[in-house]
Amino acid sequence: MSIKAIRVYHDKGLLPEPGRDASGYRRYGADDAIELIKIRTLAESGVPLARIRDLRSATDEEFRQALREVDAELTARIDRLRATQGRLRRLADGHVDPLPSEVGAFLEQLAQWGFTPRWVELQRDLWILVFATRPEQANTLFHDQADSLSDPALRQLFLDYDRAHDLDPADPRIDDLARRAVAATRNRYGADELPGLEPVSEIPALVQGMVNASSPAWRRLDALIRAQLGV
Repeated sequence: MSIKAIRVYHDKGLLPEPGRDASGYRRYGADDAIELIKIRTLAESGVPLARIRDLRSATDEEFRQALREVDAELTARIDRLRATQGRLRRLADGHVDPLPSEVGAFLEQLAQWGFTPRWVELQRDLWILVFATRPEQANTLFHDQADSLSDPALRQLFLDYDRAHDLDPADPRIDDLARRAVAATRNRYGADELPGLEPVSEIPALVQGMVNASSPAWRRLDALIRAQLGV
């Protein structure tokens, strides 16, 4: 161990500083060496120095529990690193799409169903945002939408939403489409179980903002739907 590392341990209160001999040198005994080995082992395992200091006075059970927590943290870190490694390997193989393959297939299906290129590109951008910011929920939300579009009646509703992009915001078809969208939403999810991310997330508003920004008609449609759903 380097002198610098040992001095850091002294400064952080992890290891009492031993007395000095007549020549001014610190004199370390076997107990000090054992403590240094313990500190180094914990530090190399990813335990923060401040936590190591607390563990010096912990009971055996507290110490074991702390190590279990560190183990869980390391496992989560390893999982993230493996996911990053997988993305890097896909990039190295020429796969630059940040979305899962099933999402890409779904976007191709949208085009085959008659959705406009504008809609398909918008959907792609929105799913990139959701998968990047809420990967733990993105799959659930994606499969929910993919399942809804497998229903011809709901698919037609989305097609009408797509085609409403260029309508005048005051067009009565906007009001009719809003009523149909609200009825379909309540029929599919019930009044109190609307799909989405956690309430504290800013992602839904950001997503809807992207949609609304491209069309005054869509902006009014969103306002009508929200008002009728009470959200």
